[in-house]
Amino acid sequence: MTAAKYRPLTFGVTRATLRDGETGTHYLRADQELGPYPERLTDRLLHWAKERPDQTLFARRVKNADGSSGHWKHISFAQALDAARRIGQGLLNRGLNADKPVLILSENDLEHALLALGCLYAGIPWCPTSPPYSLISQDYDKLKHVIKTLTPGLVFASDANRYGRAMLATLGDDVELVCTDGTVPGRTTTSFAALLATEPTSAVDAAMAATGPDTVVKFLFTSGSTKMPKAVINTQRMWCANQQQMTQSMPVLGQGELTLIDWLPWNHTFGGNHNVGMVIYHGGTLYIDDGKPTPALMDETLRNLREIAPTVYFNVPTGFEAIAHAMKTDDVLRKNLLSKVNMFFYAGAALAQPIWDSLFQSQEREVGERIVMGTGLGMTESGPFGIFVTSPTVKAGDLGLPTPGLELKLVDTQGKTEVRYRGPNITPGYWRQPEETADAFDDEGFFKTGDAVKWIDETDVHQGLKFDGRIAEDFKLATGTFVSVGPLRGKIIAAGAPYIQDVVLTGLNMKEVGAMVFPTLAVRQLAGLPADASLHDVLDAPGVLAQFQQIVDELARNATGSANRIARLCLLADAPTIDRGEITDKGSINQRAVLMHRAETVAKLHSDGLRFILKPQV
Repeated sequence: MTAAKYRPLTFGVTRATLRDGETGTHYLRADQELGPYPERLTDRLLHWAKERPDQTLFARRVKNADGSSGHWKHISFAQALDAARRIGQGLLNRGLNADKPVLILSENDLEHALLALGCLYAGIPWCPTSPPYSLISQDYDKLKHVIKTLTPGLVFASDANRYGRAMLATLGDDVELVCTDGTVPGRTTTSFAALLATEPTSAVDAAMAATGPDTVVKFLFTSGSTKMPKAVINTQRMWCANQQQMTQSMPVLGQGELTLIDWLPWNHTFGGNHNVGMVIYHGGTLYIDDGKPTPALMDETLRNLREIAPTVYFNVPTGFEAIAHAMKTDDVLRKNLLSKVNMFFYAGAALAQPIWDSLFQSQEREVGERIVMGTGLGMTESGPFGIFVTSPTVKAGDLGLPTPGLELKLVDTQGKTEVRYRGPNITPGYWRQPEETADAFDDEGFFKTGDAVKWIDETDVHQGLKFDGRIAEDFKLATGTFVSVGPLRGKIIAAGAPYIQDVVLTGLNMKEVGAMVFPTLAVRQLAGLPADASLHDVLDAPGVLAQFQQIVDELARNATGSANRIARLCLLADAPTIDRGEITDKGSINQRAVLMHRAETVAKLHSDGLRFILKPQV
């Protein structure tokens, strides 16, 4: 059957210029020049508050007395600006600045959004940090590191009951605590309502006017693997330039209504910079989704998508997998989600082709056309947007061409091609870490990403690049054979769909490649056990082992040598944890952290010390 047409979508960058440098080095730029952008994102907030004062900027469901979510509460552009001036004045009254910034511990909500806007308006940096640092961690090591790095003057958390323990364990008496609900035992606690009640003066408007391209807007911490996270400096120039770059690469963002429904955490650059910045820049609306692509919270996301019709929709692969599965049978979800959306977009990890195909099937069934699945490459240090696809015919792993104004440097290294970035959207460095900053840039001022790329088509540079893994994740076997982790990991996930959530490859300095698999909940359907059976029992079930034996055998049949042959595979019943840095809030796996924290499992896998190890039988 011939594939259906795509819903129309314009791609802003389709041609690029490649020039040669020294041996093994090339430079790639979009042919399109970067257009003008404002000196500060605050200018866009002021613009839309004047042009569209009553339009919703942020909305979130209120919590009912029983903890369930109810109706939507809306914050208009005019209300957001008024709150930003009030909160900004309150922050100025406290003498806060880059050396004493605002630290936010809790999740996405309206108060978090308004506090961030207050910081933005007053020119006082803020840092949204990972909630699990406060809620899951037992030793608070990463939270203590964040506090030591930033020396915050004010710390906010939505709920004193949930975050009070972390606050008491990590913060001195000289740090002001602000909470929306409750008070921290034994500590004076300012209510968010009191901060919001501050009367603004001309001083806060003068502070806003004094901000400019080099003003530090916020700090975003890297996820950290074997080292503690680093505080990435985000400036007004970075944020504004990147929003203009996104607009030129994805023209749909500036064409008419822009509505987002989004759960992505604001302590990550995808949710907090890419998406929040987008609605401020274009006068759009962001509905805060309290769901998440987990078994416990996915129903909330699906409920919201049945009600709110986004014009563009962003998620990570685990989220799209759950949506693809639900759309097969949920008519209301399918109808509403597909009614206005012009583009889907994923990032954070690889999206398996079977999930892509399932989404297309539902789209063709409901609207008779496919929705483009956009993707690309970026990172916290690039604002995050850097590379975007050039056409609707995207395959898993495709990245595309650099956004306008960003120059790529392609460097041959360790048998691969590393991509490096230079442009107005690149961070000036890491806060209070000059040595780390110096190490991050090469002698031409390009940021060293550590990402490897290949050409989609070596005969046509205008198709752009595709992902070739993380250089730091690749390793050699004892035979000296090089294992390219990224592409092999993608093949395993595709071969094991829908039963493999993610996989970590093993075999450094060993004779053969192994795989540790994190399974999806779909494996329970293979086990034939009661719904409350433990995951350990499920993974021991004959039906599950038989299915994964088939996967291992299929991979072996398609292998071309020891570097891409999975010689042994085990299933992991213990999920990756954020606390140990094995997984980010977005759901992507940190291979190095998993290998480090599960070294004993790796050793047993390669010494036949585990109960069930699947090996090829072909």
